[in-house]
Amino acid sequence: MATAASQLPPAEFIRIAKSIEDEVGKVIVGQDAVVRGILTCVLAGGHALLEGVPGLGKTMLIRTLSDVLDLSFSRVQFTPDLMPADITGTSVISDDGGVRGFQFQPGPIFANLVLADEINRATPKTQSALLEAMQEHRVTVAKNTYQLERPFFVMATQNPIEMEGTYPLPEAQLDRFFYKLTVTYPTEDELLTIAERTTGGRTPRAEPVADGPTVTAMMDLARDVPVARPVLAYAVRLTTRTHPDRPEAAESVKRYVRYGASPRGLQSLVLGAKIRAILEGRFNVAFEDIREVALPALRHRVILNFEADAEGVTSDRVIQDILLATKEE
Repeated sequence: MATAASQLPPAEFIRIAKSIEDEVGKVIVGQDAVVRGILTCVLAGGHALLEGVPGLGKTMLIRTLSDVLDLSFSRVQFTPDLMPADITGTSVISDDGGVRGFQFQPGPIFANLVLADEINRATPKTQSALLEAMQEHRVTVAKNTYQLERPFFVMATQNPIEMEGTYPLPEAQLDRFFYKLTVTYPTEDELLTIAERTTGGRTPRAEPVADGPTVTAMMDLARDVPVARPVLAYAVRLTTRTHPDRPEAAESVKRYVRYGASPRGLQSLVLGAKIRAILEGRFNVAFEDIREVALPALRHRVILNFEADAEGVTSDRVIQDILLATKEE
């Protein structure tokens, strides 16, 4: 297993990241872009939202990542009757040598990697229980605040909103996710490999290649990647042009967008581009890095209106229009 260092060299960062992707690839067939996206979220200290129909291996992917990173892991299956205390924990009456009092019993949120499975099957009240934990890395129960251990990541899966028994995530909660990643149906070749791997006598297993201190050192190094001023200004222009009230916004933005991306969207755009740059072997951010991370960083932060729903326009299409209309300098 890799050992963390106070000053992790970029070459070691790349080697460990490749080892993580290779180990995940022993279990998960295809979905390379999704695996890279989740790894980017982890190294950015952010949270990932995965969307796709049931049965595409979303839960298996996140469980495999927890094995590879050797972090404490917990899973919460979101259902309509799930209560906030089922996630955060609650205080119970304890009897210590005849002295009665309240003792806090931590919930499943107290782990390094938390899988929130089918998050949009719970009510908005329960979904909101995650907000404080995701943003501030702490939980407040009965006026007491408890800090969550670093590193802390929430990896959530959600079914398409058109499916029965789902609730839309509030915009404020969507904004807490660093990336929204779309899990697509496998190709025929990938299905063939899945059938070969999963119907035999031996089940593939991933080995741990990084621990918590190593991940923390990689997170620190990623933030040190420099960004030139013109590249940073390009990211700002992309973010502001998601807003329909801006005169320079594309026609599709003015027609179909209700709310544009928040400053968190810009932060995800820049930090995601830093991590992509170092994973591509560069210690500086290029315009290309910003373009490549624009969809996962912005698609859940561009909120469309009813007209877009009626015409089948997606946030991905709107962001592609913004990318085409925005010059690099």
